Amino acid sequence: MPSDIYIFRRIEKKYRINADQYGQLLERIATRLVPDAHGKSTICSLYLDTPDFRIIRASIEAKEEKSVYKEKLRVRSYGTPKDSDRVFFEIKKKYKGVVYKRRVSMAHSEVRSYIDTGEPPFDSQIMREIGYAMQLYEHPKPAMLLGYEREAFFVKDDPNVRLTFDTGIRYRTDALALSEGSHGKTILPEGEILLEIKTGGAMPLWLAHALNECKIYPSSFSKYGTAYADRQRTANINKKEI
Repeated sequence: MPSDIYIFRRIEKKYRINADQYGQLLERIATRLVPDAHGKSTICSLYLDTPDFRIIRASIEAKEEKSVYKEKLRVRSYGTPKDSDRVFFEIKKKYKGVVYKRRVSMAHSEVRSYIDTGEPPFDSQIMREIGYAMQLYEHPKPAMLLGYEREAFFVKDDPNVRLTFDTGIRYRTDALALSEGSHGKTILPEGEILLEIKTGGAMPLWLAHALNECKIYPSSFSKYGTAYADRQRTANINKKEI
């Protein structure tokens, strides 16, 4: 049976910032923040997709057409896992600007077996939802791995407000196993940081003021989508050089 089941419903805002803005923002709000359980960590996210990248292509098209729905399937670890380490199998959906993330924790070996065989390691509502998505996309396989360093906080007076700072975002489409580590090709300019603010509803006024004072403004950004676009550009360049 799973030891941990998580259900999130939240609004996520993303901001691409530089080191100066990062320092200025923390100077203003540090006393209001508490490091979360993982604190500083290396995130590894293994995205599942079809051979023709149907899931991420649909997500990109939904964004371009301002569609109200998109989703992703991924397995996430904190650091490089061994077989017995716990990882998270997640299905992430976005509907009308609200993110719904449902994830379940299991051993890394159980995830690998499930992806290979389609046999769930246990039964739960979330596993059935993941199973439905796996059937819908005809049993997608590991397609891309993204890694990055993350510094995560929640607001002391409101744990539903969470801030994460991601650096060194990188990807690869070979060696597609979490046990192979987080190496890959970077997709953001050196020194750039991706800030994500996650809330259950409205952003606290003091935080909105701090962002404005630091000239930090929302920016649409998808790690998987950006990495996929870079992969496609690289493939097209290689074709032209042949």
